[in-house]
Amino acid sequence: MTGVAGDSGARLAVDIGGTFTDVVLLDPSSGRLVVAKVLTTPDEPASGVMLGVVQAARRADIALDRIDEMIHATTLVTNAVIERKGAATALVTTRGFRDLAQMGRETSYDSYDLALRLPPPLVERHWRFGVKERMSGRGESLEPPDETEIRTLCARLLDEGVQSVAVCFLNAFSNVAHEQQVARWIADAAPGMHITTSTEVSRELREYERFTTALVNAYTKPITVAYLTRLQERLDEDGFRGTFRMMQSNGGLVNAAAAQAFPVRLIESGPAAGALAVAYYCQLTGMHNVVGFDLGGTTAKICIVDELKPWITPEFEVAREARFKKGSGLPLLIPSVDLLEIGAGGGSIARVDELGLLKVGPDSASSRPGPACYALGGEQATVTDANLRLGYLNPEHFAGGEIRLDAAAAGAALDRVAQPLGLDRDTVAGGIFEVVNESMASAARVHITESGRNPSAFAMVAFGGGGPIHAFDLASRLGIATVLIPLHGGVASAVGLLTSSTRLDVIRTKGCMLRSTDWSIVEGLFAQMVAEAHEQMPQASGFALERSIDARYAGQGFQLHVPLPDGALSAQRLPEIEAAFLDVYQRTFGKSLAGMAIEVLNWRLSLVGPAPQLFLPAQPDQAHSRTGKLAPHHHRPVRFPGRAQAQECAVYRHDALSVGDRMAGPCLVEQRESTAVVGPGGSFEVDAFLNLIIHVPPARTHDA
Repeated sequence: MTGVAGDSGARLAVDIGGTFTDVVLLDPSSGRLVVAKVLTTPDEPASGVMLGVVQAARRADIALDRIDEMIHATTLVTNAVIERKGAATALVTTRGFRDLAQMGRETSYDSYDLALRLPPPLVERHWRFGVKERMSGRGESLEPPDETEIRTLCARLLDEGVQSVAVCFLNAFSNVAHEQQVARWIADAAPGMHITTSTEVSRELREYERFTTALVNAYTKPITVAYLTRLQERLDEDGFRGTFRMMQSNGGLVNAAAAQAFPVRLIESGPAAGALAVAYYCQLTGMHNVVGFDLGGTTAKICIVDELKPWITPEFEVAREARFKKGSGLPLLIPSVDLLEIGAGGGSIARVDELGLLKVGPDSASSRPGPACYALGGEQATVTDANLRLGYLNPEHFAGGEIRLDAAAAGAALDRVAQPLGLDRDTVAGGIFEVVNESMASAARVHITESGRNPSAFAMVAFGGGGPIHAFDLASRLGIATVLIPLHGGVASAVGLLTSSTRLDVIRTKGCMLRSTDWSIVEGLFAQMVAEAHEQMPQASGFALERSIDARYAGQGFQLHVPLPDGALSAQRLPEIEAAFLDVYQRTFGKSLAGMAIEVLNWRLSLVGPAPQLFLPAQPDQAHSRTGKLAPHHHRPVRFPGRAQAQECAVYRHDALSVGDRMAGPCLVEQRESTAVVGPGGSFEVDAFLNLIIHVPPARTHDA
C-alpha cells in the first residue's frame, strides 16, 4: 500500500471517548465509510488512536501516506479537569485578588443546601500570587507591573516545579497591555514555561469566569502539547503526510498549533462533533427540530438541532459538583455547542445506596477495568452488563466481534447488586435499564422544556455505542414518535468530524444601550476583530463572517446570545436587532417585554470556513427484488421494560438490510458498533441512505 501523499482524497476522523476510540475513514471514490472501534488507552491515548487508524486504513486498503486529512476529537482535556490530573499550575493576578478563583460567584446554585459543594479551584492557594498591577475598567494603566517582582517570582516557580502559568489581571479585557508585558517577562525569565493570558483565551467581562477559563487552559496545556506532539510523531513514523486538525467545542476546526495553544477550546470537542453529525443527518433526510441523543461509555449527551443548526452557547460549565444544577461547575467563556451532559453511559456503575435504593452512575468503569462483561478485571455491574443480560447485546458480535463479552461475569456482577435487594439478576438488570433511562428522560425533558419547547414536537437521532439500545424506551418516555438510527450510529460523532469546517470566534466587551449605540464605533470594532481573526487564521480569505451580541434588558444580571443581521449596521436597522432580541428572549423565557430598554455587553464575530461536502450516496431500492419475507439473522430471548418474561425476538443485521425494508417489533437490528432496539408496538423501515427510521407508539403499552 504505497502512494503519493494526498493523492486519494481520503479523509480520516478519530474520536476518543471514555471507553472506545472511534475511527472512520472516508473513501471519496466510492463514498464508503470504513470503521474501526478500539478500546481507549487512557495512560497512552496515542496508542489507541494509532491502533484504530491502522485498522481503518488496512480495511480500506489505503496507505496512511495517501490520506489527505485527519480530524481529531478527544476527551483528554475534559478528563484532566474532571479528574484533576492536569499540570502543576500557578496563577499570577492583581494584588489582593488571588482568592477570586476560589470565591467564585456571589450566587448559590442551591439556596437550600446547607452542605453546598462548590467546585474547587484548579490551583492551590500557595501557587496563587498577587503582584503589583492595576488597570481601570476603562483601560487606563493605574499601576504598571514591576519587572523585578515578576522575575523573582519566576525563580520561585521554577524551583517549585511549576509547569504552567495563567496571567489573569483585573479589568484586562479593557486593555491587554499589562498581561502581555508580564507574559513576555515570564517567557524570558522561565524558558519552557507554558504561559496563558486571560485575554488571549477570552477578552470578555466577568473576572471569575475569565480567570477560570484561563486557568483551565493553563492547567491542561502541558499535557495537550505532550499528547499532540507524541501523536504527530507516531503519525509521521507510520507515513501520514496529510493535514492534521482538531475539533473545537464550537464545532469548528483548528490546526495542531492552535489546539496546543488553546486546549480549553477542545474541552467539548467529541460531543460537538456528535451535534454536527445530527445536523448532517437532518440535512440528509429532511428532518427538522431534532433532539440528538448520544450514549457512550461514560456519559450521555443531549443536543438540540433547529433548522439544521446545533444550538451554540457562549458559556458553559465543566466538572459540575451537582449533575443537573447550573452553577455547580467551573464556568468557561468559550463558545460551545449547547449540550446537556448526563452521568449515564455503558460503563455507569450500578449500586445500592444507603437507603436501599438502586442507583446508576455517575461513576463509570470506563475502559479500564471496564464493565464486568469485558473480562478485563471489572467486577462492578454496569449498564452494559445489564444490557447483555437483557438480551440487547450479542456477546459474539460486540464491536463487530472483536470484543467477546463474558455473560457469566456480567451475571455475577449483577448478583452482587441483586442480593442486598432480595431480587434476581434479571429483575435487577431490568431495573438498571429503567433507572438509567428515566434519569436521562428527566434531564432531557427539563432541557427541552426550559427552551420553551415540547419534547413531543421533536424527532430523535440516536447514536453512540449505547444510543440505539436505549433510544426506543427513552423516546417513549419523552413522547417522541420518530427515531433515526444512522447506518454507522455507533461512530456517528466521528462521522460528524468529517462534516466540520474551520471556525474562529473573537469577542470584545463594550457596554452600551442599544438605542443610543454609535454604529460607526461598532463597525470600527468589528473591523478590528476581523483583522485579529485574519491574523490568527491567515488562510481564511473568503470565509463567512457571522456577527452577534450578548444583550439583556437594562438592569438584568445575565445576557442572551443574539445573532445580528448581515450587512452594514446602522440606526435604521434597530427594529431588526430588537426583534431578534425579543425572539430569543421569548424562546428562552416564554415571554418578552416590548418597549423595555435593551443593553449590549459583548460583541462577537465568528469566522467560518466552507463546510466540506460529505456524500453518502443513496442506495438503490432493493426491497422489491426480495423473494419472500425479510429473514432475520437469528433469534434470541430479549426482556423489555414492563414485561415479566423474555420473548424470542428476531435479530437482523443492519448491513444486510435494503432500502425500503420494513418490519414490526419487537426486534433487534445489530450494527457493527451498536444494536438498535425496536420495542413492542414499534416498527422500523430503512430509508434511502440505509438509516433505520424507528416508529415509536404514542404511549408505552406493556402486556401483562
